[in-house]
Amino acid sequence: MGRETSIDLIDLLDYDAIRAAEPTWLVGFSDTSTQLLALTLRTGLATLHGHNLMDTPYDLPQGLAPWWVAAATPAGGTFTQYAATHRRPLGFDDWEKDPTPTTMPLTVPTSWKVLHGPSSLEISGRLIGGCVEVLSPLAGTAYGDVRAFGEQHASDGLLVYLEVCEQGAYDVARALHGMRLAGWFDNANAVLLGRTSARDAQYMSQHDAAIDALARLDIPIIADMDFGHVPPYMSFVNGGLATVTVDAGRRKISQTLR
Repeated sequence: MGRETSIDLIDLLDYDAIRAAEPTWLVGFSDTSTQLLALTLRTGLATLHGHNLMDTPYDLPQGLAPWWVAAATPAGGTFTQYAATHRRPLGFDDWEKDPTPTTMPLTVPTSWKVLHGPSSLEISGRLIGGCVEVLSPLAGTAYGDVRAFGEQHASDGLLVYLEVCEQGAYDVARALHGMRLAGWFDNANAVLLGRTSARDAQYMSQHDAAIDALARLDIPIIADMDFGHVPPYMSFVNGGLATVTVDAGRRKISQTLR
């Protein structure tokens, strides 16, 4: 849906008609998170940050839920995902040469990291977020008014989840500051950051960028979680209630669709 300039579409959609129609799932990540965010904020409908079509045939490691498991969860139901222990090395399968792969080489150790806050925590809120590069231009507009969404759900609070595709650390720091100034984190209980292969700057890493922009919020910041552009991917439901647990022996997120 729109790819690099998905932002072209969001003011052309008839949100009243979408809200009134029989609901269905919109699933994707990266550029598609532009529409996912706008649809949830403007209509109140849940959207699903999960696998793109080409990623769907891949098997997932035990503990991660494919998008169709999240989508099949009934209203009021809960599904739980557990942190992956290994990620994929950088690179892609050559689908043109061989369109049949169903297994990813998950060979690089990975683990969630608490960048700010207590090393052990259990924290809840409503999920909202996506890809920094395509969502930060929406901050302060009617299509990215996370401040208002947070106020609407202030009793639950938010878990704002964000991931970086390719921008350097300085650009990411500026984008996160802009989102902060637009009120994205005013009702946030925590910030969740996905793994990234985006480049560090000379004097600032990607983790440093998040700390520079967001540590002053004095809420937990958890990095290298299993979503974004470095597989494997979890499924996150925008607008769904979630609880994240991090302690010595557990890394998990449970989501309830209500």
